[in-house]
Amino acid sequence: MEATFAEWIARYDTPSPADRIALRRKLRMLLEQPRISILLPVFNPDLKLLRSAIDSIKAQIYENWELCIADDASTDAETRPFLESLAAGDPRIHLTLRERNGYIAAATNSALALATGSWSALVDQDDTLAEDALAWVALEIAAHPDARLIYSDEDKINSQGVRADPFFKPDWNPELFLGQNYINHLGVYHTEMLRELGGFQEGFDGSQDYDLALRFIERLRPDQMRHIPRILYHWRAIPGSVAAAIDAKPKATEGARRALAQHLERRGSAARVEPSRENPDRHRVIYELPSPAPLVSIIIPMRDRVNLLKRCLDGIRQRTDYEQIEVIVVDNGSTERPAQEFLTRLRSEQRTQVLDERGPFNFSRLVNRGAAAARGDVLALLNNDTEVEDSGWLQEMVGYVQQPDVGAVGARLWYQNRTLQHGGVVLGLGGIAGHAFAGAPRGSPGYFDRLLLPQDCSAVTGACLLVRKDVFQETGGFDKKNFPVSFNDIDFCLRLRHRGLRIIWTPYANLIHHESASRGRQRTPQEEDQFLREAARFRDKWGAQLLADPYYNPNLSLTGSGYKIAFPPRIAAPTISS
Repeated sequence: MEATFAEWIARYDTPSPADRIALRRKLRMLLEQPRISILLPVFNPDLKLLRSAIDSIKAQIYENWELCIADDASTDAETRPFLESLAAGDPRIHLTLRERNGYIAAATNSALALATGSWSALVDQDDTLAEDALAWVALEIAAHPDARLIYSDEDKINSQGVRADPFFKPDWNPELFLGQNYINHLGVYHTEMLRELGGFQEGFDGSQDYDLALRFIERLRPDQMRHIPRILYHWRAIPGSVAAAIDAKPKATEGARRALAQHLERRGSAARVEPSRENPDRHRVIYELPSPAPLVSIIIPMRDRVNLLKRCLDGIRQRTDYEQIEVIVVDNGSTERPAQEFLTRLRSEQRTQVLDERGPFNFSRLVNRGAAAARGDVLALLNNDTEVEDSGWLQEMVGYVQQPDVGAVGARLWYQNRTLQHGGVVLGLGGIAGHAFAGAPRGSPGYFDRLLLPQDCSAVTGACLLVRKDVFQETGGFDKKNFPVSFNDIDFCLRLRHRGLRIIWTPYANLIHHESASRGRQRTPQEEDQFLREAARFRDKWGAQLLADPYYNPNLSLTGSGYKIAFPPRIAAPTISS
């Protein structure tokens, strides 16, 4: 029986008295204890919920905070005396009473004007903080003094008052952030930079946090954005709360897309923003292709099984709307007569090369041979057992691979039975590395829509992978010596990331993958031995990284297809050694 979130909370997310003592001891050892200003805009609040929110702030283990409340001209007669009583009873609570209602952005700016802390945390009027929230933030600031933006995991409090729906987020994932504002809560911003940006912009109500974060990250290096993989914020999801304000969603979604479009313009990206195809509340960024579009060399290793190659080529030629293509078939010693005859015909076709590469099967060597012969500026590695489904698959992937900071791009691959084969690679999943969401049915959004949104990941499968030719060559291609059959694609992606290049997986390029149809699924004893040797080499080379995939939260399990709660999590428990 699968353990529940309630059990996880009891075991790993409920500080004991000893935990609190240890945490306070750790905080006392800090050379500096930065003041954290909590910005709380208020308008006609449910006073019971507001009191709960403020009580959670007063209960913080970390004590160097101030609460900056801005009442946005509430019309409820009970609100003002309630707030004035709070401010009079605690010198850490500051209050400003706005004369006219300016909506949430203006109200939050009024709260920011009260702030004296070096950091500012954003809190909504009906939500609560975990008691150790600001403590972990203070420790993160101390450990990373260059940080300028800090965010945590979050969950919701449902109408029964029960914590539910935990959102265990990735570390900084720039492409995913363009599809959804996953920073959200708890978001803590460097106050000086907040003011330099002019605070919140009006006109983005419902998405003012997203607009702020987009403007904020434009000034930061990736290492200045820190993620605390702990649930520090409880978002109240009941009728009338921010989390359940369904009627405000269309306006917020429209504001989010305007914020995204302005962000892309400021960044100098030739791109447009559209609704996500499978969830219109999410966003899709489409990168424009240069003119003329680059020639793409599609490299297809094969041996016999000509029916697979024919189906693969039919999809490329008949169901692909990208015209600048050449096909390079690398034949690994086909012996079947139909295959030999078909390859003979292919040799006479335009924009087609057939290369002979005999010898034992070595996928890396076949890929490298095809890459060396390619005329295109972009290489597309494609298994012969894949079948094109989306006509725009190649245009989508080329749009991403043309971005200068992108190393490789992967596609969403499906089995014939309409379940997922490849949703990006998670390091450590299954022991070494595995496909995220493997086996998920068509239509499944995945964990917080991860199956619907383009995103950074650690690696993608070589069954369908795009890379610029110059990047491929500069990285040394696939490692034919150490990884002739297995892990060569993941090793290649990790080497790209080591060079500072990003790996992107996109769900807008869909292909069917008849996985291993060309070579069979069952390994011989010799093949099993080779797999184990390559697995050992891969662990030796990348072992430290296999347990710390930055795009996969350590509170999520490394078994099965992933994205289940980990028992126990792979972070230190709340107990802190003294």
